[in-house]
Amino acid sequence: MKRLLLVLSALMLATYAFAQRQVTISLLETSDVHGNYFPYDFINGKSGEGSLARVYTYVEKLRHKQGKDRVVLLDNGDILQGQPTAYYYDFIDTTSTHLCADVLNYMHYDAATVGNHDVETGHAVYDRWVSQCHYPVLGANVIDVRKGTPYWKPYTILKRQGVRIAVLGMITPCIPMWLPQNLWTNLRFDDQEAIARYYMPEMQRQADVIVGLFHSGVGSDTITTPRAEHAAVAVARRVPGFDVVFCGHDHRETQCLVRNVEGKDVLVLNPAANAHAVAQADITLTLKGKKVLNKKVQGQVVSVLNQQPHAGFMQHFASQYEAVRQFTSKRIGRSTAAMQSTPAFFGPSAFIDFIHQMQLDISGADISFAAPLAMDASIPEGDIHVRDMFNLYRYENMLYVMQLTGREVKDYLEFSYARWTAQMHAPTDHMLLFRANAHELTDAWQRLQYPSFNFDSAAGICYMVDLTKPAGQKITITQMADGSPFSLSKTYRCAVNSYRGNGGGYLLTQGAGIPAAELPKRIVWSTDKDLRYYLMTRIEQLGVISPAPLNQWHFIPEDWAAQARKKDEPLLF
Repeated sequence: MKRLLLVLSALMLATYAFAQRQVTISLLETSDVHGNYFPYDFINGKSGEGSLARVYTYVEKLRHKQGKDRVVLLDNGDILQGQPTAYYYDFIDTTSTHLCADVLNYMHYDAATVGNHDVETGHAVYDRWVSQCHYPVLGANVIDVRKGTPYWKPYTILKRQGVRIAVLGMITPCIPMWLPQNLWTNLRFDDQEAIARYYMPEMQRQADVIVGLFHSGVGSDTITTPRAEHAAVAVARRVPGFDVVFCGHDHRETQCLVRNVEGKDVLVLNPAANAHAVAQADITLTLKGKKVLNKKVQGQVVSVLNQQPHAGFMQHFASQYEAVRQFTSKRIGRSTAAMQSTPAFFGPSAFIDFIHQMQLDISGADISFAAPLAMDASIPEGDIHVRDMFNLYRYENMLYVMQLTGREVKDYLEFSYARWTAQMHAPTDHMLLFRANAHELTDAWQRLQYPSFNFDSAAGICYMVDLTKPAGQKITITQMADGSPFSLSKTYRCAVNSYRGNGGGYLLTQGAGIPAAELPKRIVWSTDKDLRYYLMTRIEQLGVISPAPLNQWHFIPEDWAAQARKKDEPLLF
């Protein structure tokens, strides 16, 4: 009898132990890869630091260590734009399987979202890409207006070791402010918080773990507008139910805990950009049968820069790598002088003024607006190749001609320089508008209060920017570049990229004071292809270019500006 009781006790303990088990699932996120599939920078013709080839090495190590069924791999958008690897399969080779789909299929991604730069490629590109993906592409707040339902799957349920994981995908709803409507025909982009709140009960009924995969920056929990660009923290805090929120878009590495309105912690992660790192959330669940007794969530951003590119990956995609290399190596012309974006922050520059001149030549406009789209871009003297065009112009924007009054032109520039320059009270002051803690920040681009891709200068007019004056009083326009009078009441044809023409950066809306709904009415001409294509075509036509500053504007006092540059340039670059 005693022996029987011992046997029964042992069986009961074994049954209990079997019924209660612990499972750890690792969730990995890439975001804002921007075409960095290979460990090579095709734009600058040198080895690249990040790449999905390095990410894959880390992922495979983790799968080998933990088991394939304990690892989930996710991408958070902005993967179809950036390096020529993406552009080539977006617009040049449109018959092969898109390299991005091929790569992510090869790496066995489990789900992905779409970013604003993916939408920027247009329906033909992203619809083709989605159709070739072997994993669900998510977009809960991207609505097909013809049906009133999500254009892409709103969420997916992944099953790992008996654990059900819901992944809700969303995108920043600011697309209509940045991109021409023809790129997102029949689509609507809804408020992220409202959509998350709508799907949360449905996901809670089906899943043990709930994950947000949001192509949206960290932002703030005080956000109330439906057009909030960066809403990850707001959604994590205000919509209870998430265990992890993966974010992206703002290229800022993030690892933090956010306490939601029910007092529960939500892990928020962002791996930054260019496949330099992955965001990793490790979720340990204690289960009894199908019931979750306990959840423990830990996370970190893991650099992959020390990982070797995966040999099998590189071998598998060798032919695609070579196709892109040949494309980017094509000679299209010759430049008699080097161009760099750095001087554009401190006055007229050959780099930006070449873009101005090209925009005026291509469009026939009276005035051109343009900004440095990269802080460290350069094109050498000598032969110009296709790859150089990606340094000259980073994004797949189209070119618009819009009608603006002289008053609107002035107000546009006032807005731009108010976010570009500080008010100087002495020659020892900063000229550029830096954050208060600029010296503490590692990334140079974060040291500025506002992003430099909104620092628009103008060509076609002559003007001065008074650094001693406050915002709104800096600009004095003296004349048109051809010597004719400039009038505040006259209407001018102005060349702008499509991002700006749709309201991006708020220079036309908050600056020039044009209602957002009126912007489409101001567009009188548009290219049918991206501006980079026309720049390449124009250089091929010219054969030889001689870039030089147009010197149609300048900072005053000039001696103050020169002294401030010596102080500001090392801090920024």
